[in-house]
Amino acid sequence: MNQTFESFVIIGVTREGKKFRPSDWADRLCGIMSAFGSDNRMKYSRYVRPGCNLKGDKTVVVDARLYDIEPLAYKFLVNFANDNLLQVEPLDADQAQV
Repeated sequence: MNQTFESFVIIGVTREGKKFRPSDWADRLCGIMSAFGSDNRMKYSRYVRPGCNLKGDKTVVVDARLYDIEPLAYKFLVNFANDNLLQVEPLDADQAQV
């Protein structure tokens, strides 16, 4: 079984079109995946970062390369979106990388 993993964006809007709460959900979710650097400041992961779309909705961008490093973290993010009935859009590799 050969499964491919895609980069995707979680949008803070439910499949029914309602805004997801709390309003800082994206920062909290990305905070779970962050680490403290040598300067004792929190740094978001390069593979999971907050953002927003053109409509102003909060988003979390998930790079597929996360699966290679930490498959359980990738699956956690997929499950978070599914469990909360959030809209998810696939991204190509260039869109996911900074």
